[in-house]
Amino acid sequence: MSATRLLVLGVVRMYGRAHGYQVRRELLTWSADKWASVQPGSIYHALKKMAAEDLLEQVEVEPGESGPDRVAYRITKEGDQEFHLLLAKALSEPTATAAEVAAGVSFLTALPRQRAISLLEHRLVVLESEERSASLMIRDTAHWEKAEHVAELFRLWSAQARTGLEWTRSLIERLTAGEYEMADDPSR
Repeated sequence: MSATRLLVLGVVRMYGRAHGYQVRRELLTWSADKWASVQPGSIYHALKKMAAEDLLEQVEVEPGESGPDRVAYRITKEGDQEFHLLLAKALSEPTATAAEVAAGVSFLTALPRQRAISLLEHRLVVLESEERSASLMIRDTAHWEKAEHVAELFRLWSAQARTGLEWTRSLIERLTAGEYEMADDPSR
């Protein structure tokens, strides 16, 4: 999975149609260049690649539309499916990179409320398992004669899992309480 791919699809989807300059400008306002290492070249490359994969389709830029680009993009049905798949993975899989999770959180409200909660609950189950596994590995290092310092790696994994659990539980609570306007809320 790629944070850039999810971000680019999401921004094009959000606008309905967008050109590369618009996507780049939007992502810069989110500081995605810092937390996801999204660079201008990677945005334009992603747009062209996803157009070749039929996830995006090229459309003419309207006269007077701002930006230097001559081509705009619109998400296809397949692109929307890919967006939702990437979004689900970013929110549910604890193995997702920090950039992928951040990209997923950026588009959290594109999901129906219960779907978002379900994905996060899946994340909880896996994180609980990872935290338990790391704790068991820490306990087992007491019997090692050499390389006992490797227990620090297991302590790191345990701490990361606990932090992920705390954040995920908190987000589920906020969503359950009705925080954020989600895709299936009546006002949308």
